[in-house]
Amino acid sequence: MAFDYDLFVIGGGSGGVRAARVAASDAGARVGLAEASRYGGTCVIRGCVPKKLMVFASEYAPTLADAAAYGWQVEANGFDWPGFRAKLEAELDRLEGIYRKMLAGSGVETFDQRARLADPHTVELADGTKKTARHILIATGGWPVKPEMENAEAALTSNEVFHLDELPKSMLIVGGGYIACEFAGIFNGLGTQVTQYYRGAQILRGFDDEARGLVAEEMQQAGVDLHLGTNIIAMERDGDGLRVKATNGTERTFDQVLFATGRAPNTAGMGLEEAGVELGRRGEVVVDEYSQTSVPSVYAIGDVTDRLNLTPVAIREGMAFVETVFRGNPTPVDHASVPTAIFTQPEMGTVGLSEEAAREQGPIEVYCTSFKPMHTAFAGRADRVLMKLVVCAETRRVLGCHIVAPGAGEMIQLAGIAVKMGATKEDFDRTVAVHPTMSEEIVTMRAPVRTG
Repeated sequence: MAFDYDLFVIGGGSGGVRAARVAASDAGARVGLAEASRYGGTCVIRGCVPKKLMVFASEYAPTLADAAAYGWQVEANGFDWPGFRAKLEAELDRLEGIYRKMLAGSGVETFDQRARLADPHTVELADGTKKTARHILIATGGWPVKPEMENAEAALTSNEVFHLDELPKSMLIVGGGYIACEFAGIFNGLGTQVTQYYRGAQILRGFDDEARGLVAEEMQQAGVDLHLGTNIIAMERDGDGLRVKATNGTERTFDQVLFATGRAPNTAGMGLEEAGVELGRRGEVVVDEYSQTSVPSVYAIGDVTDRLNLTPVAIREGMAFVETVFRGNPTPVDHASVPTAIFTQPEMGTVGLSEEAAREQGPIEVYCTSFKPMHTAFAGRADRVLMKLVVCAETRRVLGCHIVAPGAGEMIQLAGIAVKMGATKEDFDRTVAVHPTMSEEIVTMRAPVRTG
């Protein structure tokens, strides 16, 4: 059978675009790609990039205060949200344009419309056109979910929060994951009165307990009104705001409510199950280690598979897919010891196992220190940072590294190389400290604080 394409990709996010571009330019494949929204996906349009720019913007308030403490005469006249938003949207337009140019330059044919799977080798576009392909790649990412409750539509998700007409004076953020905590820091830094409800016992579930505990303490010290073990019971419109009744017995009105209560794989209405593609309990596409689905001609990468939902991981999965399918080099995706950063304030960088996960695997030693960094201590701030290594007691390998500090994301990228290579605690010890820095503590901790 003659196919229209060697590969058809559904989804124009980071993973799908990388797979399409490399398959076309490097492997010489005939490639088509359909995207119903904007090119760049969650990361570029409504995730990592705009969020990080907002983090940068929100961090200038304490920086200005620090500048005065260091002898600079400064004057802050408030934050210009409309001016910032216009510049932010222009930057996203620029980045989307780059994605489109990269695809066109690689010879990928693009379709700006929704696509669904018609059968194992056929994609149906929204206008009814059908395209056949030897291989089909599902890369449709994830989508924010709201709790099922009355008036939920009145609340924001992370998709809409970048496009507010004005900066709210008060905001309730519901959720305790990294998205909720990052936006709590952002809006608090921009001058909004931020309240955060999380139904669990501590924010950032799944991360190292000691590290997430310090993040929670520092967030509260910075002004975030954090309520743990608390959830929404009811919500209704109250003038221009939203009146919220909570499980802690309070009723309050907020200018905006942001639900950061999770994301679901974006598979609804795509014809996947009808075509024989197995989906998991949350709607995720079930794949093997080579990203192949239950239908041999159909593959899936990125958040739609709900494996490790990070942009660089989706890109790695896309590259491994091309190696496997178009270069005849079966390449499984390695999801072990992936470094990542949570852009809370302060940041958290982490790679490898948490203390709790490592302890379940065998005897460990924990090296940890928490202190006031020179920069903010001199300015009179009480901020604390944390440096932590989790070490296997038998092999001496560093199983996990956890940093809570300004710039933790930059630090963990480099520490991640050592952990991925299997460095031992003695390898860290043999490394000379860079002084005076916060990160030098990673190589100067000599005695464990806990064993077990």
